[in-house]
Amino acid sequence: MYTVFQFVHSYWAYLVLLIVLLATFNALAGLFSKREYGAKDFRISLFALIVTHIQVLIGLILYFISPLGLQNITNSGMGVVMKNSEFRLYAVEHPFVMILTVVLITIGYSKHKKNLLSHKKFKTLAIFYTIGLVLMLSRIPWSQWF
Repeated sequence: MYTVFQFVHSYWAYLVLLIVLLATFNALAGLFSKREYGAKDFRISLFALIVTHIQVLIGLILYFISPLGLQNITNSGMGVVMKNSEFRLYAVEHPFVMILTVVLITIGYSKHKKNLLSHKKFKTLAIFYTIGLVLMLSRIPWSQWF
């Protein structure tokens, strides 16, 4: 079961990264080009929200069944985990930062819906999605991807 969740989480991450990149660049392009916010923009930002929420759910399940997540903290102790950079990445930093990323994307998506002007919609999405993307990129375990 662990290997299935790890496989899905790892490969779904490519889709998440691609869609969040697309949504971020779409928001920035809309902001700087001063175009009207349309249905396509709504769908792109919504799809980014959906794929990130699915990823965090898979990740939370993986955190509880993985030997690198909660089991590592329970078996080794928090002191050992925090002293080892690889253990710390998988057990603390990656989960915390990715949850924070999803929270920021969710807040940005929610706040943009309340704005009536296209410029404000794009600005809200651009700010929150860019911060989320930067955080996401900072804590991807790149050594497992390549």
